[in-house]
Amino acid sequence: MAIENFSEITPELRKLAELSKKSSYIDPELYSTYDVKRGLRDLNGKGVLVGITEISEVNSKKFVDGIEVPCDGQLFYRGYNVRDLVKNIPLEQHYGFEECTYLLLFGSLPTHDQLEEFKKLLSSYRSLPQNFVRDMIMKKPAKDMMNSLARSVLALYSYDDHADDTSEPNVLRQCLQLISMFPLLSVYGYAAYAYYYEDNSLIIHQPRPDYSTAENILHCLRPDSKFTPLEAKLLDVALILHMEHGGGNNSTFTTHLVSSSGTDTYSAIAAALGSLKGPKHGGANIKVVKMFEDMKLHLTDWEDEEEISTYLRALLHGEAFDKSGLIYGMGHAIYSVSDPRAITFHSFVEKLAVEKGMEKEYNLYEAVARLAPKIIAEERKIYKGVSPNVDFYSGFVYQMLGIPGELFTPIFAIARIAGWSAHRMEEICHKGKIMRPAYMTVCQHKKYIPIDDRTAQ
Repeated sequence: MAIENFSEITPELRKLAELSKKSSYIDPELYSTYDVKRGLRDLNGKGVLVGITEISEVNSKKFVDGIEVPCDGQLFYRGYNVRDLVKNIPLEQHYGFEECTYLLLFGSLPTHDQLEEFKKLLSSYRSLPQNFVRDMIMKKPAKDMMNSLARSVLALYSYDDHADDTSEPNVLRQCLQLISMFPLLSVYGYAAYAYYYEDNSLIIHQPRPDYSTAENILHCLRPDSKFTPLEAKLLDVALILHMEHGGGNNSTFTTHLVSSSGTDTYSAIAAALGSLKGPKHGGANIKVVKMFEDMKLHLTDWEDEEEISTYLRALLHGEAFDKSGLIYGMGHAIYSVSDPRAITFHSFVEKLAVEKGMEKEYNLYEAVARLAPKIIAEERKIYKGVSPNVDFYSGFVYQMLGIPGELFTPIFAIARIAGWSAHRMEEICHKGKIMRPAYMTVCQHKKYIPIDDRTAQ
């Protein structure tokens, strides 16, 4: 019998779902009983060690008199502090992302000549196969840009004459092409969505070879292609801060996991995109923006710290916004005292807020950043401190840049494809074993029951 409504949830399906839910339940106490690190993390948020990498390092603790204590977070790309990388890129340049991509992939900072050649190479790859926009992106566009991006990545497999070749030179070629194509796939995917679902005009700009990744995103996204130097600079900084974060984050671990099976680059990157789409990973910044929109609707005075505190407590009690009990943008799985990406980003955010005339909104963000950690500490039993993470500011920045919310997570992907590519190369070059962690079975053995003797559960 054909399915009449592809998306319909029938009463029969709901009944089956209840059976599945019942059979899928695991007693949470069993994780403690068998010392299973749920989420591959201990109670303090420390991840289970599953691999070794030279690509990046995330530090959140230090040893004092032989005791491990929390400290201000630090993030290193190939041994270089990210704050130093951002700080030393001249203000007038908007291609720090390209320089850091070279660093992640090849292990060293490029010379001037090496960087120029690398930029030319990326620019030469910054185009899509003939008719790809018409045949793949424009036909039945997805309502979620991450699904659109993943579909486009998988479709590129069909255009690659050497799609299954996992030799190092070919994988590098594929990765560089995807790094260059991601902005186009994302922005064009949004253009198709906005045309079909929001009745906007369809405008497709060709990328400019003389523009950086950040500049091309703004150029292709905006109908008039205009942007200010500060806008391009801040988007470039956002890409740098999001491009890599250790091998253990969910999407990068997915890249290692899937790559270890020997599969093709397009399948591995599509899997990473599926991970990043999740609201617990890449979708957090849009939650922050929506939380602040709700907050602004309910506050009578954006400068009244007592009123702000009352709203934040309501969030924690599940009485405000989405009733999740979370203050989005606060806390991180690894960082406790501070997120270095948030600190680095913060130094630019105020400048853009002034340029955009959004100082009032910026001051509200600052008040929440100051008040929320104290309120969380009072209301919750926490094993480590909390502080604003990079998602706390990134959504606000994208909002000021006029980037639609549908593209918030794809912008993350445009940055993170550089890190995924470096980790895929690392996995391919090491030619290690397929990853296969263990799960403990707690189901009792049962005697087979003939079908005539069974009763419905």
